Amino acid sequence: MGPAAGPVPRSRKPVSAVTVRVPAKVNVQLTVGGRRPDGFHDLANVFLAVGLYDHVTAAPAEGLRLTAEGRDVAGVPLDGTNLAARAAVALAKRYGIEPDVHLHIAKAIPVAGGMAGGSADAAGALVACDALWGIGAPREELLALCAELGSDVPFSLVGGAALGLGRGERLTPLEVGGEFHWVFALAEGGLSTPEVYRECDRLRRAGGGSDLAADLPVPVADPALVAALAAGDAVALGAALSNDLQAAAVGLRPGLAATLAAGRAGGALAGIVSGSGPTVAFLCASASAASALAAALPTRAHPASSPAPGATPL
Repeated sequence: MGPAAGPVPRSRKPVSAVTVRVPAKVNVQLTVGGRRPDGFHDLANVFLAVGLYDHVTAAPAEGLRLTAEGRDVAGVPLDGTNLAARAAVALAKRYGIEPDVHLHIAKAIPVAGGMAGGSADAAGALVACDALWGIGAPREELLALCAELGSDVPFSLVGGAALGLGRGERLTPLEVGGEFHWVFALAEGGLSTPEVYRECDRLRRAGGGSDLAADLPVPVADPALVAALAAGDAVALGAALSNDLQAAAVGLRPGLAATLAAGRAGGALAGIVSGSGPTVAFLCASASAASALAAALPTRAHPASSPAPGATPL
């Protein structure tokens, strides 16, 4: 990225705390190419931000401190390995300041659920610390830091809908012509994203194919899915949903098959494992249908609509 930008002039009034709301995402298309020499996979990843939010609050502190609240936060690391902490450190290093901040994360996005909760928290921490420290970093600079932190972090910053290529970090905004209604069925415990990708590679080899990028086509967006988003057509979107990681996620967590069947039996237009799972996303015809399905599912479930804005200071 180049040399550090240098110390930040402190011309702004001190800020006591900044809270940023960040959305979850669902992958309405996740086409996985072969494994590259760097270990990553080329993707055609159509992201849709949904109205299920974490809140990241940055406040002055001596040193870097993390706290978290919400369900399942036992799975949230409260040290320097947390992606939000890494985001704060990266921003401070870029601008030649100390990462003195208390980050408090209020979780509603499932932990390790395939909905980019950790990535959302990283994007929220960047925006919150930028405001707290009076940096005023250009949006392009924040997006570049997001891409360094992880493949899903840039989309958590921008929200809406977008096609992510490369590792998913190279974003092109997509038009959304209406509101889509979802139910997210939450599983107990998470799934490791690297483990799901390894299982996807193993399944390809076991089926007599290759898992190498040189042997597989470069993933592209599905024109029918992009058209369904632009038209706001839920039926067409449901017919076009796809996730190349779904078989791997279900193989690692066989109970997901029953959840998928229950949602379809309950009237969902379509169901899909969200990203690397284990959260299952059901697309519904209306907000009332989503509420009814959420109440009927045998597992913990939340209705939410899309698209949603990206990281937003409150």
